Amino acid sequence: MAGVGDTRVFRPQGDRQLQAREVLLRVYRALREKGTHDPVQQMVGYLLSGEPAYITSYQDARNLVRQVERHELLEELVRAYVAAADREK
Repeated sequence: MAGVGDTRVFRPQGDRQLQAREVLLRVYRALREKGTHDPVQQMVGYLLSGEPAYITSYQDARNLVRQVERHELLEELVRAYVAAADREK
């Protein structure tokens, strides 16, 4: 049984990684097309708070982003960032 101080390991399940990537891209596009606020700041607000009001309902983006756990979205962002940094070397 895991204790309070134990490290937890999150493992993506099958195509969840692709799903998270697709959700991030669709939500970003919807926010950009809506054009009322900075899409990156809106997505960060959602990821930090879990408050869906940061995401527009335009193109069903709010419902879409809630279909994937926030930690899976963050995993995908970190994975993409590290992969991009490795390609720059």
